[in-house]
Amino acid sequence: MVDVRKHYYLIILLLFSVSGCSSQKDTFTNRMYHNVTAKFNAYFLAKEKIDEVEDNFKQAYQEDYTQILPVFTPIDSSTVDKNEEKLAEARELAAKAIDWHRISNWVDDSYYLIGLIDYYEAKTDDAINTFKYLNVNGENNDVRHQALIQLLRIFIDQRKFDDASYVIDFLSKEAEISKENKKNLYKTLAYYYEVRQEKDGLIAALEKALELSKDNSESSRLYFTLAQLYQREGFDAQAYSYYRSAMEGNPPYELTFFSQLYAQKVAELEKSKDYRKVREYYDDLYKNRKNQDLRDVVLYEKALFELKQNEIEEGISLLHKAAQETGKNDIQKGYIYEKLAEIYFDQKEDYRSSSYYLDSALQYFKPEDKPFNTLSAKKDVLEIYTVNFETITKNDSLIRISQLSREEQEKIAEDYIQKEEERLLAEAKKKTPEKNSSIFDNLLAFGGNNTGATFYFDNPIAIQQGEIEFFRNWGNRPLADNWRRNASGFQSASNYTDNINSTNDTSTIVEPSETITSTLPDKAGLLAAIPNDPVMISQLNEELETSYFELGKVLFFELNRPDLARDYLVKLIQEYPDSEKKPEAYYTLYLIERETNGITEFYANKLNKEYPDSPFTKSVNNPVEESSGTIANKNAAENYNQAYLLFKEGRYDESRSLIRATLDNYPLTPVTEKLLILDIMITGKTGSKETYQTRLEQYISTTKNDELVKMARNMLSVLTGEVNKAPIAKIDSIAIKDSVQVINKTGVALNDSLSTKPESIYKVGENQTHIFILIINPDQVSKAKNLTAEMENFHDANYPNSRLRTGSLSFNRENSIILVSPFSNAEKALEYRKRFLTDFKAEALPEETKKSSFVISIQNFQQLNKRKDISEYEAFFKASY
Repeated sequence: MVDVRKHYYLIILLLFSVSGCSSQKDTFTNRMYHNVTAKFNAYFLAKEKIDEVEDNFKQAYQEDYTQILPVFTPIDSSTVDKNEEKLAEARELAAKAIDWHRISNWVDDSYYLIGLIDYYEAKTDDAINTFKYLNVNGENNDVRHQALIQLLRIFIDQRKFDDASYVIDFLSKEAEISKENKKNLYKTLAYYYEVRQEKDGLIAALEKALELSKDNSESSRLYFTLAQLYQREGFDAQAYSYYRSAMEGNPPYELTFFSQLYAQKVAELEKSKDYRKVREYYDDLYKNRKNQDLRDVVLYEKALFELKQNEIEEGISLLHKAAQETGKNDIQKGYIYEKLAEIYFDQKEDYRSSSYYLDSALQYFKPEDKPFNTLSAKKDVLEIYTVNFETITKNDSLIRISQLSREEQEKIAEDYIQKEEERLLAEAKKKTPEKNSSIFDNLLAFGGNNTGATFYFDNPIAIQQGEIEFFRNWGNRPLADNWRRNASGFQSASNYTDNINSTNDTSTIVEPSETITSTLPDKAGLLAAIPNDPVMISQLNEELETSYFELGKVLFFELNRPDLARDYLVKLIQEYPDSEKKPEAYYTLYLIERETNGITEFYANKLNKEYPDSPFTKSVNNPVEESSGTIANKNAAENYNQAYLLFKEGRYDESRSLIRATLDNYPLTPVTEKLLILDIMITGKTGSKETYQTRLEQYISTTKNDELVKMARNMLSVLTGEVNKAPIAKIDSIAIKDSVQVINKTGVALNDSLSTKPESIYKVGENQTHIFILIINPDQVSKAKNLTAEMENFHDANYPNSRLRTGSLSFNRENSIILVSPFSNAEKALEYRKRFLTDFKAEALPEETKKSSFVISIQNFQQLNKRKDISEYEAFFKASY
């Protein structure tokens, strides 16, 4: 009887379980089963994986506490790629919670997780659709509000402020928003004001978010951000209070360090007159072992303090020391070099040194960092200055020395070598550690030098002296065994090495060390560098003529130094009276005199007398209001920008009208030649092939700008079918910084980019995994909503076993892209593209759009996704595939 009961209960239990498994039957038992299973078997595990991914995002991002912290930590696409597997698992689990447990209370939550995954994977359109669906169909108000807040963040990302305002207004009318959602809403509002650069709104929104935050780590970060904002607005007392609060709640050590540092600055350091106390404070911070990874920051802050006291040299010295420290955050090195560049530019007016420091700074900034574009533009200008300044310095010295007697040349070479020896010994002395001297040190030290290490190989001065002595006696010799043998003779290092390598005995070869011979020139080499051929001297003079001219222009138009510009241009006219650049030099000097209230008539008369038919003379005799000096450059540059935008939009007639009007009103500005080539590009779009070719050939023969000539030649080679393997040229940016990008009638992209060698950005990797890319502009997005589904059908019919995946991505403001992947190599990707062009048909997809498709390797796609420059890659694609 007992056994029968047991079987009876077991049968009931099984029936109960089976009835609970139905995903459609709406009974209490069924709902309870699906609620429990959906929550703990699917949603919970999916949420855990997303939380883990979000933690990885935070760990991968390096906070820059020297700048105002962003409201949301940026998410790098490479970090998303590293977490692709976790996100895929989370998506699968969330989908199961929806498909298998449709009557549970966790369907809305699971939809939200899928929308969040789409957002992280940059499938923005899918994310927007999911969040909109939840707002309309969601039954859980908390989840619906979460979706709306995330939707607001996407609209802010896309700078769609009208849509963002609508969501803000909608949420403001919603009742019973949970505290957690209110906090996230205020943080997202802070992000809205941050992007719009509205500081008052940003501070107010962060204050509200702080009131609602229960997480200590989050609160510390919010306190710190608010403190930074108040400090920059001049509210030191409030900033000090918030810095102190940021240190509470056991935040990361870096945040504690910067909170303490900045709290002291606003409370004491900025106001203290006891400079010794301030310096001791920084010294104590530097000595603290906990701050070993932050010593570069300490020295940087101390340097800023010294610079405020007008201790320029001490500030520079501290910045140099800071640059040598091994810091925790590389971007700090960027700020150090940026400050050095600023000092040498503003305080010392040493534009050459400033250029080199900017070059160093840019190595530590990424293109997406705020300082990058400004510093890059300034670097372009200073690079022009530096190249021409160094050319003048070198060529002028060489020409002057070439005119001396042989004895005088030898004396100069000997003096130079002696100075180099002294310099190297001085540098060695700096590297020698100081020691307390004793009688034993004096007895053991080589040369009786008791200022450094006693053992020879620990004594940089002794080593350097030995190398110099060896160099004086034997010259440049390779470091090898048996070097005294007659067989070696006095051969040069290269010949000696070649002879040794030609034998079978390689045991005598010793790798050369970094010695004096790598930095100290020999007398014969110096004398050989002196030009003694009329052709060489003529070439040096041509370079000098160009550099005087270019230096004068950049100093006046870009660096606002008319006094220095005048000197170089006058030097040009005096030294090279027959120069072809003379009329433009006269005109530039005329503008300089006009801007400095000088004697403009002198150069106006010169132009009329010597060059009556020159366009420069015409411009002087018929001045247009605001057509001179930097105002003309600014107006012409603005018109160029507008003409280029019109060109990009396909409004060729309007673009051409603006170009022609600008050339008439401002005939001679730094963008004149760019306007001319843009006009030729329009001909390539609207005119005949013959006219386009003729204009390019004329432009190449008349234009003086070498970089623009290279660009025109690339365009011509594409037109004629003669592939030009030379890199597409960089146009030196003078008055503007925008690049010219064009796709001509043959469909090949041409790029005037900021990179000197565009071919180095993208690499041909035929055996790498490839992706097929289809570009969709905003006008086509709405018409092509079902395009991905049609492409999936195309894949099912033609590539049933290839497991191709189709996805969409909001790429930039102008374009969305559809991706098809993966293809194991370039050949298979190109085969797919060929079939796609011939066989794929869709009403919403014009043929021109299909033809703009291309394939790209995974490695190159990462570069493209960073640079956001489709035209640049299209040029590479056309040339390489």
